[in-house]
Amino acid sequence: MKRRDLIAALASAAIARPLVAFAQPSSAAVVGFLNTRGAGDDPQLLVAFRRGLAALGYIEGQNLAIEYRWADSHYDRLPALAAGLVRKNVAVIVANGAAIQIAKKATATIPIVFVVGSDPVETGLVASLNKPGGNATGISILDVKLGAKRLELLHQLNPTKTGVAVLLNPDAPTRAKIILNDLSTAAKVLGLKLHVLNASTDRDLEAAFATVKQLEAGGMIIGGESFFNSRGKELGALSIRYSVPTIYQFRAFASAGGLVSYGTSLTEAYRLLGMYTGQVLRGEKPADLPVQLATKVEMIINLKTAKALGLSVPATLLATADEVIE
Repeated sequence: MKRRDLIAALASAAIARPLVAFAQPSSAAVVGFLNTRGAGDDPQLLVAFRRGLAALGYIEGQNLAIEYRWADSHYDRLPALAAGLVRKNVAVIVANGAAIQIAKKATATIPIVFVVGSDPVETGLVASLNKPGGNATGISILDVKLGAKRLELLHQLNPTKTGVAVLLNPDAPTRAKIILNDLSTAAKVLGLKLHVLNASTDRDLEAAFATVKQLEAGGMIIGGESFFNSRGKELGALSIRYSVPTIYQFRAFASAGGLVSYGTSLTEAYRLLGMYTGQVLRGEKPADLPVQLATKVEMIINLKTAKALGLSVPATLLATADEVIE
């Protein structure tokens, strides 16, 4: 195994500033946590978020209260959940994925701190990375923009196939469109046929893997999205069950049987999210806080899965992997 950073982390000036001690607030601040996932999904993300808050002196249950609102991947619930937080007049709304646009529609005055996997300028969340303007800022992870690299990696691992599938969530159409545009361009360059599949429920996931098997495609790229993020282990297990080479962004996916994971650390992004939330609670304005780019990328290869699928992993990939699961 050989570990190395493929891209150095880029920290904005706001977080790069040394942290100094501040007096504890006299009364508990209230943060609204609007999330597309379920309450039990990926608990390590909440741990990281609270760790980021604690770094700036905010401890849940002491000088901080958090109002949790979980959509359980039912995006149609988000408007009512966001409206409830606005009625409570929380100090900050923390949002992810599809919940961000809903929060922005619900309020133009309450500060919003987000974590997003697409370009926040391209999707209209902020005016610019350095000067967001408005009431929202946050953390942008390399996700959507890694689609072309994921396609290239999958093709390297299964070069004899001329077709590859991409799995998208139709309930997040803006992100799905961006992912599809990027992958379509990359597929043409590589001379590959791109099969587009959709899934927004657990039943859809099973059907998608069965379809890829029928198509005899060279594998499947899973488009980064909150619904898929919360099902990394299930997606990895389906990859094994249907013998489909797959690539996604998080380590849990590769650990559960996915062939390769290639992406940024969501845990680290949530820690930064907590720190930015703390800065807003101190009185800093989202309009003036640059969007941070969490850009450290890691590649995990499941060599056991590769052998089970009859695939040979090039030595060059093994040498550049951050971790190899054997």
